[in-house]
Amino acid sequence: MSTTTSTSTRTYDVRTHGCQMNVHDSERLAGLLETAGYVDLASLPGEHRPQVADVVVFNTCAVRENAANKLYGNLGQLRPAKQANPGMQIAVGGCLAQKDRSTIVERAPWVDVVFGTHNVGSLPALLDRARHNKAAEVEILESLETFPSTLPTRRDSAYSAWVSISVGCNNTCTFCIVPALRGKEKDRRPGEILAEIEALVAQGVVEITLLGQNVNTYGVEFGDRLAFGKLLRSCGQIEGLERVRFTSPHPAAFTDDVITAMAETPNVMPSLHMPLQSGSDRVLKSMRRSYRSEKFLGILDRVREQIPDAAITTDLIVGFPGETEEDFQGTLDVVRASRFSSAFTFQYSIRPGTPAAEMDDQIPKEVVQERFERLIEVQEEVSWAGNREIEGREVEVLVAPGEGRKDAETHRLSGRARDNRLVHFAVPEGADRPRPGDMVTVEVTYGAPHHLVADSGVQGGRYAVRRTAGGDAWAALQEGGTPGAVKKPAVSLGIPTVGAPTPVPAAAAPCCPTD
Repeated sequence: MSTTTSTSTRTYDVRTHGCQMNVHDSERLAGLLETAGYVDLASLPGEHRPQVADVVVFNTCAVRENAANKLYGNLGQLRPAKQANPGMQIAVGGCLAQKDRSTIVERAPWVDVVFGTHNVGSLPALLDRARHNKAAEVEILESLETFPSTLPTRRDSAYSAWVSISVGCNNTCTFCIVPALRGKEKDRRPGEILAEIEALVAQGVVEITLLGQNVNTYGVEFGDRLAFGKLLRSCGQIEGLERVRFTSPHPAAFTDDVITAMAETPNVMPSLHMPLQSGSDRVLKSMRRSYRSEKFLGILDRVREQIPDAAITTDLIVGFPGETEEDFQGTLDVVRASRFSSAFTFQYSIRPGTPAAEMDDQIPKEVVQERFERLIEVQEEVSWAGNREIEGREVEVLVAPGEGRKDAETHRLSGRARDNRLVHFAVPEGADRPRPGDMVTVEVTYGAPHHLVADSGVQGGRYAVRRTAGGDAWAALQEGGTPGAVKKPAVSLGIPTVGAPTPVPAAAAPCCPTD
């Protein structure tokens, strides 16, 4: 099958690895390519869709050890397509590109463009330059020149959106390479953030997730340590915005005013991702995490005092250099005490360029694996117990398209509860069928370790559908267009950046500046 569609239409395919920041960056890459005249490969009907796009972009992550192996494996798989169609172009961006730079072209000389985390907006020009010069273009900026939200964006969802409030990180965790690749924290102006959210709501978005490497340190650049709580409260004033989430905060900077803002702002959801990393104070010190287990547990206690039904998730690292069995037991103890609804668990891997990579007492792989399996077992017990406690309760579900892998087999639909738990629910025969983006109220009939089942509708219990602007937006996308093609919202233009506001004393600051 040909790898091109026609001489007048060039297709693109953005492949994303890593965190939510990368997912949002990929939406911007798609927006840039659409604006430059490229067409999303997935938007073409199956019979007219080439096997490989004219431009394939890898948006990479550098956090895990196998990130490079995964990238070069994928690049190797594309080499035959490149040989068959020399006009095809391959671009590599993201954190691994920022880190490895020209090494990528040395190891994979069939790559056309390498760009970093600070110059996402350069991609179309770099593709044109590489095509004209018939040579690879490598451009890595050392610092961010314009905030990424100034760029056009092609969102994946009609009813849900990411909104970046800051980029970069001022912490120095010894296991993490992100600050070296993303740079120091840079904050957007509050009014600019709110303007973007209002524009999204006008397009039918009912749920937004505020993004930042350390989202709760927002305001550090313009000297307002209460800025994040104020921003949450301001989000509560936006008519039509039904759900607000944020990720990821840092325990060391998590203050009580944020907890109170969450509790007192109805559209801020009762879900919180709070990265623990380790339950051992000795390991936390070695990680250079500026909190200890007692402080961490105290935060969770204060959250649950004001938001009793909050679902709290976390990140955990097993096998950090020097971790003893006693240290690991400390992690298990804190996991049990924290009652996390779920956890993202990782085996420590050496990241060249980080202080931890040079530490003594690297833990043998087999020890790390055994501890990892024990941690998974404990967390699953905790998650399952928490989900069983929700049986019999009513939950409001924001319906998603195909989030449940077995939905077709079980004849259920899926979505997220307000606390972000995954819910699979049954639709009674002949009942109103919700669209993605609509809300459904159902009763939980079973709590499984990783999700909730809500079959109340077919068991004579509660089943109520509420149509939303998000559902309308999703339905509008399905009208017309090409059958069999993936349908996404139109490209949104970027929000202009006009710089950080003039610092003012916290006591005199308005709730959230609008300019």
